[in-house]
Amino acid sequence: MPDYSLETELGARDDRIIVGLDEAGRGPWAGPVVAAAVCLSPDAAESPAFEHLNDSKKLTASRRTALCEAIRNSCGCGIGQASVEEIDKLNILQASMLAMERAVAELGVAPHAALVDGLHAPALPCPHRALPRADGLSLSVAAASVLAKVTRDRLMEELDESCPGYHWARNRGYGTAEHRRALERLGPSRYHRRSFRPIQELVSGLENKTVTG
Repeated sequence: MPDYSLETELGARDDRIIVGLDEAGRGPWAGPVVAAAVCLSPDAAESPAFEHLNDSKKLTASRRTALCEAIRNSCGCGIGQASVEEIDKLNILQASMLAMERAVAELGVAPHAALVDGLHAPALPCPHRALPRADGLSLSVAAASVLAKVTRDRLMEELDESCPGYHWARNRGYGTAEHRRALERLGPSRYHRRSFRPIQELVSGLENKTVTG
């Protein structure tokens, strides 16, 4: 389980603003990538509301939703996105970094240091530490992972309503068999990441089928 030791090392208990950063949506074939920045205070870290706070992938949907509400009510938060167009232009890694930069900018305060999930960190206005699986080590990063995941899931549900047929409310844009069948039937939408190889291969296959047919 994550704890508050990394934040303490960086001075969170000495009134320094320490931010956890994580993203959701690097792997899907469709939709934006979403990042969250969360400043979890020492008092919030000890609150019973965060007793079960963990890497979002290890939590049920209902627990993520409850924790997301507590995070929004008790913590400093920022959300950033990078669009499908930016993903295709920059690549998914650089788009994820851009989303993180935007999340920090949305905090409204300048952090003294940041903890980032993963091997890479964006250009930040403060010292930072990038750690693989930081969402399982740091409470702040775990909170960011939950906020990013819930926010992106809700975005994909909205996109499913405006662009139906791909079942994004269920698959969140990931390359499930159901999603692939829908793509083969409907073709890619404007929300699909055309720089991703599965989408490129599908588009190429559909074009060849049209030519030979």
